Amino acid sequence: MAGYFYLLFSFKDKKTYSGSTDDLTRRFDQHKKGKVDSTKNRLPVKIIYFEEYKTLEEARYIEKYYKSCAGRKKLKEKLKNKI
Repeated sequence: MAGYFYLLFSFKDKKTYSGSTDDLTRRFDQHKKGKVDSTKNRLPVKIIYFEEYKTLEEARYIEKYYKSCAGRKKLKEKLKNKI
């Protein structure tokens, strides 16, 4: 089963939210409908970046890495030319 790391952008507070899931479409739908505590007060949101992995465990590992200091720098580098 595949896993995904994703990054959302909140139009309300202009900040990002990162997460991981095994079903990106379902999870984004939950975010849009306000069913995720971390983002329900930050709507509307949009997906600005995602990466697909072979397993959910890999996606969760990279999510944890991207939340570290070195990971934030690496992700910022990747996003520089994408956004």
